[in-house]
Amino acid sequence: MRKDKVSFILTTYNCKIQLKKTLDSIIGQDYSEIEIVIVDGQSTDGTVDMIKDYSAKSEKDILWISEKDKGIYDAMNKGYSLSTGEIVVFFNERFLKKNGVTMCVEAMNSEEQNYCGVHSDLIYVKDKKIVRYWRMGQGKIKNGWMAGHPTLFLRREVYETYGLYHTDYKISADYEFMVRVFKDEELKLAYIPKVLIQMYYGGVSTKDPFGYLCSLREAHRALKENHIRGAFLIDIKRMGRLMMQFWNAKGKVDIHG
Repeated sequence: MRKDKVSFILTTYNCKIQLKKTLDSIIGQDYSEIEIVIVDGQSTDGTVDMIKDYSAKSEKDILWISEKDKGIYDAMNKGYSLSTGEIVVFFNERFLKKNGVTMCVEAMNSEEQNYCGVHSDLIYVKDKKIVRYWRMGQGKIKNGWMAGHPTLFLRREVYETYGLYHTDYKISADYEFMVRVFKDEELKLAYIPKVLIQMYYGGVSTKDPFGYLCSLREAHRALKENHIRGAFLIDIKRMGRLMMQFWNAKGKVDIHG
């Protein structure tokens, strides 16, 4: 198997406990060619001391900075500029399988297709309960489909070709980026129909009704700015898919702790 270097870019601010879980998850992967880039927004909860400790002890390459930023997407862009991997992942979650990275790299390097990246299924967890089960599948933007950004592995040339994250978005610059990229239907994205990644529920776009509303407004704006026809209908289809994700999670318990 081709051993592309995978750069994981982590952004954090006063989230020491979650950052530790994310770092342990990445460091525990069985894939050797991993680089970890941490962009901290000058945390005051001991995060920086913890990063220094991991950096000194880990066998994985860890690069980090701690400085003021202009928001999460500015921090993500900074992380990208520090990274050197052929494959780039923006990651603040947790792998559920020790071979998760290996599976993704193998899928991307399939001899059958020239894939620009890979995505997989995703669960959102709150208080050890699965509250959202996102079965990605394959699809098209016009049908309300979109890959889950937390699961997305992309080749570096995708960013070099299509650009980084627009910092004038507060919540949905990741969606705008994916619309900008995947409206190019010549790009091929591999899909692994398994849950490889767990995300903790309660981010900026999901923690309250205002977050959902802002996310929807910005997503609509992203469609319009990228000249996608039928933006309003796409919004409705996306809401339907979102409701199904919550329905799919009913009665499921996170067995991974």
